[in-house]
Amino acid sequence: MANIKPFFCIRPCREKVNQIAALPYDVYNRKEAKQAVEGNPDSFLNIDRPETQFPEETDMYADMVYQKAHDLLWGMVADGRFVKEEKRCFFIYELTMNGRTQTGIAACASIDDYESKVIKKHENTRADKEKDRIRHVDACNAQTGPIFLAYRSHEAINQVVNQVKQQDPLYDFVSEDGIRHRVFRMDEESQIQEVQRAFAQIQEIYIADGHHRAASAVKVGLMRREQNPGYTGEEEFNDFLSVLFPDDQLMIMDYNRVVKDLNGLEQESFLQEMKKRFDIVEIGKKGEGQKPSQKGTFSMYLDGNWYLCTIKTADIPSDPVKSLDVSLLQNLLLEPVLGIHDPKTDARIDFVGGIRGLEELERRVAMDCKVAFAMYPTDISELFAVADAGLLMPPKSTWFEPKLRSGLFIHALDGE
Repeated sequence: MANIKPFFCIRPCREKVNQIAALPYDVYNRKEAKQAVEGNPDSFLNIDRPETQFPEETDMYADMVYQKAHDLLWGMVADGRFVKEEKRCFFIYELTMNGRTQTGIAACASIDDYESKVIKKHENTRADKEKDRIRHVDACNAQTGPIFLAYRSHEAINQVVNQVKQQDPLYDFVSEDGIRHRVFRMDEESQIQEVQRAFAQIQEIYIADGHHRAASAVKVGLMRREQNPGYTGEEEFNDFLSVLFPDDQLMIMDYNRVVKDLNGLEQESFLQEMKKRFDIVEIGKKGEGQKPSQKGTFSMYLDGNWYLCTIKTADIPSDPVKSLDVSLLQNLLLEPVLGIHDPKTDARIDFVGGIRGLEELERRVAMDCKVAFAMYPTDISELFAVADAGLLMPPKSTWFEPKLRSGLFIHALDGE
């Protein structure tokens, strides 16, 4: 059973919400983050990426950088740009992109559920990235970016969410990227209890996006337990900030691959290797590419030509990880032909989110790569199957859109 809790939310004042809400910290490199906060002192990215407040030569992991995040956050609380809720609430968070809407519940999830695998992951995390967010959460004494969780749709939860959405929203704004964001407060005790009862019937919840944030939040909670041996389990540090979405509303986009060389092969030899492994049909020139329309297919861009490639049925195993299209591309082509043994560390491969379109793949091939592969998106049911089996997906298997904004909901660890 999942233990999902309302919380004392710290959130932006209505007048500043559009200026404060920001994309997650990890979609930017250091230079991009610095540019994004220029001229916008209210952007939450100033807090999420506090190195933007220092000269470029400053060590971004210095103690004073994390202290700056703390000072900025609690300074904004003190001057009224953030407000504190006086009772524990859930919040309904609706995002609309290109006419398509998904609605989640902002809440706190239990670190014990993470530890006991009620909350399941499908990716490994890197220690260096974890360490950064551990220090950020610990210094801020707050969780500032929600973990994106998914669950199998539940009718009782859907009904309560739809009831709350009949109210006037707390926030209703369109961000710079055209995404509409609406937030509603759920503060009626009967509705809160109904949602909690429904989640208590759900056996599995899945991390869709935010594995490093989740692992870091849990480790800070465990650290606080060690520092407070008489803890009761009711302290704020026992829970972590999340937004939970039903699976039937989520959209996973393609996560595409570009490779910088053909591993010493001439183009014709490479095409011959492709034809041994896949059924290939040329579908057009530059600007005429098509995204694959079904699982088991991918599109390839090579030397100004687009090809539709179909994976042979006999090569598709039943294993939930090995049967993923990204795994099949890796195991049938990238490793044996192009010599990419570890896509996590090999500098010859790069990954391009599907939101950038096929044009970006063509641009990369013209600029610094030899071949590009446009993938069919991983399905949410495949993600669930991998996590349920206790397995891990290959790197860069899923790209979720739209991204949850940081700074809309903040969870203090001790009610500072």
